[in-house]
Amino acid sequence: MSPVIDVHTHMLSQPYMRLLERHGKPQYTLKTVLGGLRAIHLHGAPFMTPVPEMFDWDARIRNMDKAGIDVSVCSLTAPNCYWGGEEVALRAAKIMNDEMAKARKTRPDRIQFLCSLPWQYPKAAIAELKRALQAGASGVMVLANIDGKSLTDPAFAPVWKAIDGKRLPVLVHPTAPPGVQQLDMTQFQLTASIGFTFDTSLAIARMIFDGFFDRYAHLKIIAGHGGGALPFLIGRLDQCFEHIPACRVKVSEKPSLTARRIWADAVVFTDDALAMALRVFGTDRVCYGS
Repeated sequence: MSPVIDVHTHMLSQPYMRLLERHGKPQYTLKTVLGGLRAIHLHGAPFMTPVPEMFDWDARIRNMDKAGIDVSVCSLTAPNCYWGGEEVALRAAKIMNDEMAKARKTRPDRIQFLCSLPWQYPKAAIAELKRALQAGASGVMVLANIDGKSLTDPAFAPVWKAIDGKRLPVLVHPTAPPGVQQLDMTQFQLTASIGFTFDTSLAIARMIFDGFFDRYAHLKIIAGHGGGALPFLIGRLDQCFEHIPACRVKVSEKPSLTARRIWADAVVFTDDALAMALRVFGTDRVCYGS
């Protein structure tokens, strides 16, 4: 029987949280939300709520045993390390990459990790990629927007080229999309329920139309949360490709065909959503995620 590998699961550390609290302002703040937990807020909108298990590696192993998970490929979650200036951003990346490398060294049979990079500083990001891979990273985790910039922004091309050269998997994970205040996502923590799926959908759709998967043919993009709303919208993307010339400027194949070059995880919460992801991406390209 094949091992159960969890490609979408997160860990944090107290040093990272202290650094975020000290240097994340005014963009990021930590405040208590309904239920008593402290949530990370972007411009006043809560979008990520750390839970105690995200700081406890022993609890991680116990929970894996209970769930029948053989290997967890852990990653940092939002807001990752895209804040605080170059020195702080690099320190945040190193704190978490070192934390996960230590856990992997302790339990190499159970723990692997995806490294975080200070993408907004490409030279530093490439150097940290090299260091993290030497420490045992299996790939990269990137948020669906980098401090408001699209993943296809030319500024990030050197980092993508370095990753592509290593033929690495990259988990594209959502964060708070630009415009959370204008869209009134502060209510009901809509950033997590709706904003995240919007962020992923927009990022992957832009990659498809931008020709990203032709430029970087060797890396493996894993679209978080089943690709967001993309499986539901793929027919609309095909329709736009057929009838809107702007959608064909950089690509020559339908988005539904490009989708077959993308991986996704199974963090979708309903059987219907999972079935749709399997149809769009392919049964051999949907990975387990918790």
